[in-house]
Amino acid sequence: MLPLSYPQLTMTTPMNQIDQVLTSLRRVIRAIDLHSKQLVKTASVTGPQLRLLQLIRSQQGGTAKELADAMSLSQATVTSILDRLESRGLIARVRSQTDKRKIHPQLTDSGNALLDTAPTPLQDSFVRKFDQLHSWEQHMIIASLQRVAEMMDADTIDASPFLDIGSLDRAEAADLQGEKHSR
Repeated sequence: MLPLSYPQLTMTTPMNQIDQVLTSLRRVIRAIDLHSKQLVKTASVTGPQLRLLQLIRSQQGGTAKELADAMSLSQATVTSILDRLESRGLIARVRSQTDKRKIHPQLTDSGNALLDTAPTPLQDSFVRKFDQLHSWEQHMIIASLQRVAEMMDADTIDASPFLDIGSLDRAEAADLQGEKHSR
């Protein structure tokens, strides 16, 4: 976790502006955290797991490498997420009929049922609203957020385009929630 501290105050940076920025950042973090917890509670999957299930459904026949590229994640991370989804019976790995070296993840009936009832990912709502902005507003938001990341020394942290808190490969909470439902 990066240490956060108040910057040196100057006459041009009144405290209320700093508080407004920090409060806004905290609201964004909190919204992502609350949505992530609700997703685990209601669907027993994390945001990245849900996104991967959605991709498997939409890109039937895709390989782990192709799914990793679509998610902007490493193949190792996607493989680990696939392992967890397979152990929960949400996907099955099927060997290609044309190239026996290739494995294609496919949704099971349980995986399809989960997707049919899962809540909408937070980023879907964000994307809809972001798409409605004028191009100049979108560019302004991108530039501002990139600058904030730089100011927080977070511009080199590896991140993917998922509105979720924690590691992309974590599933302990989802695994525990799944065990709770199976009892």
